[in-house]
Amino acid sequence: MDAALFSKLVNKIEVGKKLPDAIYLHESALCNIPEKLTNVINAVSKALKVSKEDWNLVKLSRKSFSMSLLHYPTFFTESYPAIKQSVTVNLEKLTHKITDYSNYDNPPILHRKETMITSDHHCYDEFCLITQEGEQAGLYENPRHIGFKASWEAIIHSHGYELVDGRLFRNSALLSDPNEQKIDRDKTAIVRYELSAPMKTMAKNGFLEGQYSIFDYGCGRGDDLRELEAHGLDALGWDPNFLPDAEKLNADLVNIGFVINVIEDRNERIEALQGAWELTDKLLVVSAMLANESYLAQFTPYKDGIITSRNTFQKYYNQSELKIFIELSLDEQAIAVAPGIYFVFKDKEIEQEFLQNRHRRSHSWEHKAQPIDIKEASTKLLFSKHSELFESFWESCLLLGRCPSVGEFSKSSELIDLVGTIKKAFRLCKSFYDVKDLTIAQQMRKEDLLVYFAVSLFGKRKPYKHQPEQTKRDIKEFFGTNTIAQTQATELLFQIADVEKIERECIEANETLPASVLDYEHEHPHSLTFHKQYLDLLSPLLRVYVSSALQLYGELDDIQLIKIHITSGKLTLLGYEDFETAEQPRLKERVKIKMAEQDVDFFDYIKTATFPTLKIKNLLV
Repeated sequence: MDAALFSKLVNKIEVGKKLPDAIYLHESALCNIPEKLTNVINAVSKALKVSKEDWNLVKLSRKSFSMSLLHYPTFFTESYPAIKQSVTVNLEKLTHKITDYSNYDNPPILHRKETMITSDHHCYDEFCLITQEGEQAGLYENPRHIGFKASWEAIIHSHGYELVDGRLFRNSALLSDPNEQKIDRDKTAIVRYELSAPMKTMAKNGFLEGQYSIFDYGCGRGDDLRELEAHGLDALGWDPNFLPDAEKLNADLVNIGFVINVIEDRNERIEALQGAWELTDKLLVVSAMLANESYLAQFTPYKDGIITSRNTFQKYYNQSELKIFIELSLDEQAIAVAPGIYFVFKDKEIEQEFLQNRHRRSHSWEHKAQPIDIKEASTKLLFSKHSELFESFWESCLLLGRCPSVGEFSKSSELIDLVGTIKKAFRLCKSFYDVKDLTIAQQMRKEDLLVYFAVSLFGKRKPYKHQPEQTKRDIKEFFGTNTIAQTQATELLFQIADVEKIERECIEANETLPASVLDYEHEHPHSLTFHKQYLDLLSPLLRVYVSSALQLYGELDDIQLIKIHITSGKLTLLGYEDFETAEQPRLKERVKIKMAEQDVDFFDYIKTATFPTLKIKNLLV
């Protein structure tokens, strides 16, 4: 084999971890590469007398005529295994170099092991979960510093985690029952130097901007509190091991972060959750560790959880199980915002504002440089002299799709002084600006409200007597009465079970979206795949279909593609590594949401046409 053929065959490989200069493959994936390459690998191994026990990964260069046989003896038993030996072979010069890492204090380590095996390997789901956990903790933000054991451990520590039985571990705890097996709960609180995942979720959704008080229930060593206080926020906390004498105080926002995982008694677990709820005035954030059955099978069962190697109890959940536990304990609706993180609102107006914002779209309005004909010259002069004020008011009109009330426009008093009333200002703006923009805004706002009401019905949320005042005005403007709005929303929701209508709208979406792929099965449309940036361009019905499913999952932070299954009432979410930059990005996460069962399967994928890399990216963006 010459260099040209080697390069050609390497570039044809569809499996493995693809880096700019090389492809890494576990030996179990070699059956999925060109046979000639496999023969070369085996021939090199035999010629150099490197036994099969001394290598289990191969590194194929993408830039030179070379390869390496790598030995990671703990590939399947450690989350981030260290290398023991490498044999680097220059196929051009027929030379090789052996490097023994067995005595190195800081050897290279592996990440993203799922990329080095095939998606049907029995360890694939477990490896995906390990990678997802690290990404959620923010460990991969600077990939230059993660390749060696010492720096990787330092990054884990700096983010407030440590590895326990191969899993990232950060938990606080409550005091244990002295009559039960002694569990070392105090070992579960980890030093951290940045906000935890639940706090980051609150910040992302605008809850940490200084308007709310915060209480951290089970705060561990208080790392979140120090960070919040450094930003001038009103934050207090309590922990049974590290701050047992602190007073438990009511607050607008209460976080019970990764606490219920470490309480071995189920009743005590419920009491902890209910105790945090009693302190909550507006929003409770509940989070817990997730794991699948294959991971849990390797540990000693204890009650409804496991005992870790550090003698700490862990009760791992799946996404649906955690939602059910929260709702049964509190008799309140739990809203998924991320894997393992739920919002539970005590303030129902804030809840509805949060949910509406999830379904509110924005539009770039094109203001006309020149106004249309205005009969009264004085009005024209008024707009010219106060253009900034009227433009700001018109933008508020377009955002709401209607005339704002006095309280909905911050400069209402200035407008009233100029023209007399808000409604008169609205009429003048309609004659001055292009009313087509307002028509579009009205349609968008009405559709957004219908989507919001329909998705709320899907989640079986309790009806609230007191809608926010803005929503009441919206209902009156766009529907007349709340009864009409709810009736239309119910009709829209029921249509997600109409397969023929879903099929028609998927076909239409495929024709109108900037990019999408409509897959067929037996000559009938089977699924529609599109990038999440086009979600707001879907019809109201398809938005309800997708948004209803997302209630069971949360935000799409690490997801790029959405697949609507037309006939089965399911939704698949696909997350890729380096989606924006890679020509054929590597699949790293799949989530299947089954709406009929109200269940979420992580890494349990449809096996027809499973691709480890995305080859049709150009059709989707």
